[in-house]
Amino acid sequence: MPNNFKEELLFTGMMAGMMVFVMSAYNVIMAQGMSLTTAGKVLIGFPLGLLVAAIFDLAVVGPIVKGVVFTFLIKDPANTHPLKIAITISSLMVLGMVSIMTLYGLLMEGQVGWAQYGHGWIFNLIVALPLQLLIVGPISRKGLAAVQN
Repeated sequence: MPNNFKEELLFTGMMAGMMVFVMSAYNVIMAQGMSLTTAGKVLIGFPLGLLVAAIFDLAVVGPIVKGVVFTFLIKDPANTHPLKIAITISSLMVLGMVSIMTLYGLLMEGQVGWAQYGHGWIFNLIVALPLQLLIVGPISRKGLAAVQN
């Protein structure tokens, strides 16, 4: 876990950078299929997507999730294992960020509707949760640990 604001920025940059890149590629491929222009579309949308994700992560979703986790989870000593806390925070962060970034993606494409949002949210969650828990989260935590040592 980050110990200060500098580490929080680094950790968020690693986490959001990897998640936005992979999820952007996934969504472009799901919407338009794989083509010679897929990489270009992902790279063009990446900077703004990363900025939006980082702002919402640091200013909205992160504080809410951490407030909930450290208010309710830490009250039970059996729940204070660092891995349990990390998995809980990661899972709740994915729920919040998928909710926001699905809306962001639909707004950017001009396709806002309840049916599109529900479909996009479910399909994004199916990919984002295991991506976060199995790949991006562990890589980001190892990267942060390397900086902290």
